[in-house]
Amino acid sequence: MLLGAAASGAVCLMLALATRRRHDPVSWFAWWGLLWAVVVIGLVTLVPAEGAPGIVSSDGRLTHCSRDIGGPAPEGFWIFDGGQRMLNTALFVPAGTLWVLAVARSWRGALLAPLGLAGLALYSAVIEKTQLEVARIDRACDYTDVIDNVTGAAIGALVGVGLALVLLPWRAKP
Repeated sequence: MLLGAAASGAVCLMLALATRRRHDPVSWFAWWGLLWAVVVIGLVTLVPAEGAPGIVSSDGRLTHCSRDIGGPAPEGFWIFDGGQRMLNTALFVPAGTLWVLAVARSWRGALLAPLGLAGLALYSAVIEKTQLEVARIDRACDYTDVIDNVTGAAIGALVGVGLALVLLPWRAKP
C-alpha cells in the first residue's frame, strides 16, 4: 500500500512537472495533487489491510453493508494510532481541499465545488460497494465510512475555500 502510494506520487509528480508551464502554480498543484489523493484513497481502502488476502467463503461473506451508524468499526487501524472514524474523515480532507483549489480559478467554481463534493461522495459509496462485493480483500462495507468520508471532503472544501482566498489562484495568468 505504501509502495503504491509512493509510486503513484512519483508518477503524478513527473506528469505535473511535464505540464507545469501550461497552468498557474495553484491550479497545477491542485489538479495533480487531487489525482494523487484519489489514487491514495483507493489504495488505502481497497488493498487488503493485512498482507495477502485470504479466502472468504460464500457463507462468511457479508451480503449487505452495516447500517449501524458509528459501529462496528474497530477503534484502531493497523498502521496509524487513533480511531478508524477519524482516519476515514482525514483521508478525504486533502481531496476536498484540492478539488476546491483546482476549480477556484474558474468563474464556474461556485457550481463545480459542490459537484466535486458529490463526486467524492459517490467515490466513497463505490469504494464501500466494492468492499462488499470483493470479499477477498477482507474489508467491510459500512455506511458510517461514507458519512465520515463525506465529512472529511466537506471539511477539506472549507479549508480549500480559505486557501483559495489566500492564494488568489484566479489572479494568476494562464
